[in-house]
Amino acid sequence: MIVVLSIHRNRNSKNGVSSIPNRQFVRKAVLDYIPCIILLFSTIYEQMTSSDKDFRFMATNDLMTELQKDSIKLDDESEKKVVRMVLRLLEDKNGEVQNLAVKCLGPLVNKVKENQVETIVDSLCANMISNTEQLRDISSIGLKTVISELPQTSNSLAPNVCQRITGKLSNAIEKEDVSVKLEALDILSDLLSRFGDFLVPFHNTILKALVPQLASSRQAVRKRTIVALSHLLTLASNTAYNGVIDHLLEGLENPPNQGAVRTYIQCLASICRQAGHRLCNHIDRAMILLKQYSQRDDDELREFCLQACEAFVIRCPEAIRPHIPMILELCLKYLTYDPNYNYEADDGDATVSMDTEEDEYIDSEEYSDDDDMSWKVRRASAKCLESIIATRHDMIEDFYRNLSPALISRFKEREENVKSDIFHAYVALLKNTRPTDDIPHDPDSMEQVPASITLLTDQVPFIIKGVQPLMREKSMKTRQDCFLLLRELLNALPGSLGPHLESIVPGISFSLNDKNSTSNMKIDALGFLCSLLQGHQAHVFHPHIPVLVPLVISAVFDPFYKISTEGLLVLQQLVKVIRPLDSVNASNTTLDVTPFAAQVYSATLLKLKATDVDQEVKERAIACMGQIIANMGDLLQHELPTCLPIFLERLRNEVTRLSCVKALTMIAASPLRIDLTPILNDVMPLLGTFLRKNQRALKLNSLDLLHKLADNYALDVFGPPLLQTAITEIQPLISDSDLHVAQFSLILLTTAARKHPQALVGIHDQFLPSVLQLLRSPLLQGSALICTHELFKALVQTNLPGLDYQSLLKKLMEPVVTVTPTVVHDQLHKQAYHSLARCVAALTQQCPNEAIPLATQLLGDLQKRSSIGDTQLVFCLLAIGEIGRYFNLSSIPSLPQTIIECFGASSEDIKVAASHALGAVAVGSLHTFLPLILNEIEAQPKRQYLLLHSLKEVISSLSVTSNGLSQLLPSVPSIWAQLFKHCECPEEGSRNVVAECMGKLVLVCPEELLPRLQDALHSESPLMRTVVVSAIKFTISDQPQPIDLLLKQNIGQYLFLLRDPEPSVRRVALVAFNSAVHNKPSLVRDLLPTLLPWLYSETKVKSELIREVEMGPFKHTVDDGLDIRKAAFECMYTLLEQGLDRVDVMQFLDHVQAGLSDHYDIKMLTYLMTARLAVLCPEAVLLRLDQFVQQLRDTCTHKVKANSVKQEYEKQDELKRSALRAVCALSKIPKADKNQQLTDFLKSIKDSPELNKIYEYVQKDTIVNNSDISMDQS
Repeated sequence: MIVVLSIHRNRNSKNGVSSIPNRQFVRKAVLDYIPCIILLFSTIYEQMTSSDKDFRFMATNDLMTELQKDSIKLDDESEKKVVRMVLRLLEDKNGEVQNLAVKCLGPLVNKVKENQVETIVDSLCANMISNTEQLRDISSIGLKTVISELPQTSNSLAPNVCQRITGKLSNAIEKEDVSVKLEALDILSDLLSRFGDFLVPFHNTILKALVPQLASSRQAVRKRTIVALSHLLTLASNTAYNGVIDHLLEGLENPPNQGAVRTYIQCLASICRQAGHRLCNHIDRAMILLKQYSQRDDDELREFCLQACEAFVIRCPEAIRPHIPMILELCLKYLTYDPNYNYEADDGDATVSMDTEEDEYIDSEEYSDDDDMSWKVRRASAKCLESIIATRHDMIEDFYRNLSPALISRFKEREENVKSDIFHAYVALLKNTRPTDDIPHDPDSMEQVPASITLLTDQVPFIIKGVQPLMREKSMKTRQDCFLLLRELLNALPGSLGPHLESIVPGISFSLNDKNSTSNMKIDALGFLCSLLQGHQAHVFHPHIPVLVPLVISAVFDPFYKISTEGLLVLQQLVKVIRPLDSVNASNTTLDVTPFAAQVYSATLLKLKATDVDQEVKERAIACMGQIIANMGDLLQHELPTCLPIFLERLRNEVTRLSCVKALTMIAASPLRIDLTPILNDVMPLLGTFLRKNQRALKLNSLDLLHKLADNYALDVFGPPLLQTAITEIQPLISDSDLHVAQFSLILLTTAARKHPQALVGIHDQFLPSVLQLLRSPLLQGSALICTHELFKALVQTNLPGLDYQSLLKKLMEPVVTVTPTVVHDQLHKQAYHSLARCVAALTQQCPNEAIPLATQLLGDLQKRSSIGDTQLVFCLLAIGEIGRYFNLSSIPSLPQTIIECFGASSEDIKVAASHALGAVAVGSLHTFLPLILNEIEAQPKRQYLLLHSLKEVISSLSVTSNGLSQLLPSVPSIWAQLFKHCECPEEGSRNVVAECMGKLVLVCPEELLPRLQDALHSESPLMRTVVVSAIKFTISDQPQPIDLLLKQNIGQYLFLLRDPEPSVRRVALVAFNSAVHNKPSLVRDLLPTLLPWLYSETKVKSELIREVEMGPFKHTVDDGLDIRKAAFECMYTLLEQGLDRVDVMQFLDHVQAGLSDHYDIKMLTYLMTARLAVLCPEAVLLRLDQFVQQLRDTCTHKVKANSVKQEYEKQDELKRSALRAVCALSKIPKADKNQQLTDFLKSIKDSPELNKIYEYVQKDTIVNNSDISMDQS
């Protein structure tokens, strides 16, 4: 029966107000609806009491359908009838009716009032202890259904149900009937996991019922009791928690029987997994007992002891640290524990056992023993070892000395599951062994590479020896584990498998040729082969090419598209190996490429032509063919007329055009200069149309292809008109709305101007205005700005009308040289003057004879500064500086004096420009201007800051090129002496510039200047120590530097100033620490155990740094420690990305949580950290989720005082947004939805219109950021 209630609004009524007739219609409809519902349920009720089971079944089904509708509402009497009837049907003789009645309970508890839910729960609890087994079973299922459907956010329903049910479940657990116990324990576990908070008042009652069950004679009862206890102790009080743990440990010290020992150890492990951090205080006592029991001759007991050790290692990392050696010894002992198998005999005829498939089956059956439980002990050992490896990064070298050989020797393990766990333990070891190449190693140094890498390198032959026979085993799982391990070995030790290809290639061949191999097996084998090809020099594969080519081609034609796709990817990589582009003209290769070129071409052509294949296969076939032509096109001259038109066809297809553009780019960039004339006349116009498409990747790749064509192909391949068709489409792309696209456009124009200048005839007026407009953008800087310099250099060399020096100079200076400078000032951003000045200098570089006249002209404008605007003065200064960077302007006598006079201008912009100009002209004529700058620094204390910036410009510019360094080196002593005099100047800004200059000079002469810097560390002056530590920050970059080894040896002396008594020194030490962690983490990795406690101490609020300042009648609190705390938290944030593997996460979380209650700036940082921690170490955060949620809730519910200023409201809104971003990240942690505090908070967010609006925005923003995390051209 369907009841439809339609409420219509009069369309003719004004302002959306319903007319009187419509209101009457609504009232009538409602009145008609109520009897319909009553009638409906009366009918269902009658059928439910029918003697015919089919009627009862249909009626129950109808009831469930109605209850699932959102619109259904029941009156009190109907509720009672429905509840009574459903409970009655639970006792129905027909099983199908019973099952439907149970399903009705779920939607029913959300439709009826609280008292009716309590009636349902009471009835189900009573039936659970019924004498009828079927009724007990169905009631238990019903009770589980009700618990799973109870709303966690209800105010009173869930707590009341918990209150009613807990006592009855506790009584049921104490019953003699085992089936009743089991069901009650199951339900109690569900209740504790969902509503643990509500059950806290009943913990003592539940514990009294649960603890005796650990001694039950039935194993199933003991196991379910352990699960329930683990859930309960997660939220139990310390008294209750410690009471249970003491009971378990006392039971282990004086066990009543052997079964109790197993149970108590299992219980300890389970409790540790749920609430591990609380077990830390009992670890020592527990480990003594575990060591004792692990020696017993009981395989099951040994397994449980090892599982408990694994739980302790993962959940109590610090407390278990002293016991790690003992656990390792235990694991290594039992990893080889296999009393029923003779491995030596197996090793002796291993070659025989692989002769036939039948023999393999016989062998595996012969040694199987259903009663042999020793494999579980070995598996538990392997898993425990994996947990130790994953959590003990500091022991990596010990692992390679002692653990690695033991694991390798156990690759021969006979049990598949145990072998898999051994492999995964070794994979964990390899994952923790990544080469650190951020410091270039001194070839004369004893420490050329980390010891772990050296040890692993020595063990590679043994790994290969152990893996080789396993790659031909029948077990798919074992073979997949082999490929996983070898892939991780490549990541840890790139290029290490080259000498062992003779052993590895047959294993790959076996998996790809084996008719029984699964699709996943083949994909794993191909994936490993691809990594292998990418990770080694091409020549090492040449002996194996005859085997690999047919093998991969076979995969390309596999009927499963995923294998075919992976095969094409490997084939593309194989083409690079068969004939690398850098060896095209080399004569030392012994491999005859021609037959393989024909094979790979023919195979790929078939896939390229196919139209009935998956889209991914089409794209990979295009890419593969592009690689083949790029690397082997000269050997396939007769095939190109067939193949190239297919590319043109795919280029015209919207689905494949992007892949085709990328493939043609590979071909166009090839040194083989493949003849593309058959398709170029059609390709060029098509590329022009692609530049108009609203598809960023297509535009970028099309521009790249056009650039490669213009750069690599001469005028006789395509004429200027053909290139013009594409260039005319560039003008809209030259914009600051997408600087990456603009940069690619500028590169194409530059290449066209240099290689095909005639293509710009008559069209330069189309794109040049856009380029000039781009120069006005404040966003133009870096590589995009350099591209504009190169474009103007190329344009002035074309000698085309309108592109001569004077014409281009006029266009560049036009925005500045104007009668109304004040208008221009409003139009141009400060950055625009720098951009224009650099382009003027770039233009002048190509016309050296114009340099002195132009500089003289600009100087003349400077000398008439009273008659021109400030903006023109700024431009003139910048332009003189940029010209002077490349030309010696010392022949202009009044130049230095005129620039220095500008230091006294009233405009800050003019002062800064003059400072920059003086430094820049000194770069071009060092012997003239550097002594002047040094003398002025000494003679002009008031202009010291600006003059120091000029000096910084000199050092920065000359220290980046070898020619510049040769000029700078003779002047280093005089510069250093002048800088050292000003380390203690009172102005902080000047000291900062001095520090930067000193840091950059140390990079120039590290052996000489670094010791001088170290000597200054012991100065009694805090200002001197501050400058010295700041200077060291500027010696650290993310690129390799000659100073790196010296820094690693000495950086501790600078960072140990984290203990300096002066707060300002500690702050700069924190900044230097942060820089090192961010740019070159290996500098400080070994120092972290020492530095971290000092770092954490700076995150605390220190009362001695807080003072009160009187401001008239008011007192204002000033926290002088805020900047230090902020620097400390910034350093912690950097550690998240670079050094978290060396950090005790739980200790780290303590300080993050403290920061959540600190100042606004620190809160903002810790919210970011919380969100990141939720991704990086979710398990640790989950253990502290309650504390995180409470602090985030406090922020989100905080109310700003009514009389606060606008900024306070804005700050609070920003805090809420950041806090809710953290909440969003926390909610995505696995099992976070089981946390009551978080669930309640999310419910309150949804109930608050203000918070819900922000939360929804944050969620959408997170999704967008994740999906568009990069906007590259791929």
